[in-house]
Amino acid sequence: MEKVTWPEAGKRMLAGKAFRQTDELLEIRLQTRREVKSFNDIDPADLKSREQIIRRLFGTIGKDFYIDSPFHCDYGVNINAGDNLKVNMGCTFLDSNVINIGNDVLIAPNVGLYTAGHIVDPELRKKPSALQYALPINIGNNVWIGAQSIVLPGVTVGDNTIIGAGSVVTRDLPANVVAVGNPCHVLRQVNDRDKHEFLDRPFSAAMDD
Repeated sequence: MEKVTWPEAGKRMLAGKAFRQTDELLEIRLQTRREVKSFNDIDPADLKSREQIIRRLFGTIGKDFYIDSPFHCDYGVNINAGDNLKVNMGCTFLDSNVINIGNDVLIAPNVGLYTAGHIVDPELRKKPSALQYALPINIGNNVWIGAQSIVLPGVTVGDNTIIGAGSVVTRDLPANVVAVGNPCHVLRQVNDRDKHEFLDRPFSAAMDD
């Protein structure tokens, strides 16, 4: 996407400070929604056009990526992804702050990466204040995020980690673990047994085997 000239509210947003959704921010989001609609309306077989829109939309993205539709995001320009990204259908990236995604990441259907949140105090949460905040999300290399999982503001996920389907990730996850649940917690380490046993015997769906 073309470089965005952020208004003061946008600068506060990207700095992780409380901000209000101003007309200027809404206009930037409207431009993004038009691009997203164009992407979602394209014939799935027209891979060239789909790639062109994503490259315009995202801040940066590497090679050999595939993003299925429908896909939704707030700004697009705050999403940075590496090589070999695979995003399945129905995913939503609320990129009010930066979303950094490493190489070789698999994101299953209906996953939400949500940098945005609302103020806890009920008076500040409603108009005229209507304060919001946004914190960055960082996804490492070789991460697999299971279907219908949600990653919340400020979370970092380490390299090679698997997030089980339906998880709600509220805190950082280390590298090389299988993590599941709401709130998401570490179930076990990823180890050499995962490679050898998968190749040598019928696969078990139980991640805690």
